[in-house]
Amino acid sequence: MPIAAALVFLTVTAACTASRQTADQFEVLSPWASVDPMPPRGISPRVDALDGKKIGLFANFKRSAVPQANMVEKKLKAKFPTIQTELYHSREENVNEMETANREKFIAWIQSVDAVVAMVGD
Repeated sequence: MPIAAALVFLTVTAACTASRQTADQFEVLSPWASVDPMPPRGISPRVDALDGKKIGLFANFKRSAVPQANMVEKKLKAKFPTIQTELYHSREENVNEMETANREKFIAWIQSVDAVVAMVGD
């Protein structure tokens, strides 16, 4: 699976409350408030279901990213008990993980998961 294709980033915010949750979906809101009219290219297809999948949780260097990942993991496992999760914690500030000494570790992690949820600790 190509690395770029495996990077499916969702920004999970506090706006994903129970009042906005349906039986099968969470509403995920963009913090940018504008929509790009051009459809995304090079993104791998969405997974058809989460049951039995391995979900990567990417946490950036900011202090609330790991607590966010822990919350997302708890909620995902409550809803989909058969999923596995694996945390990748990027510890370098303001640097693309592909440009760090951890590049090979990051590539191996991306290739080992079916989908990724990214936490930005702001």
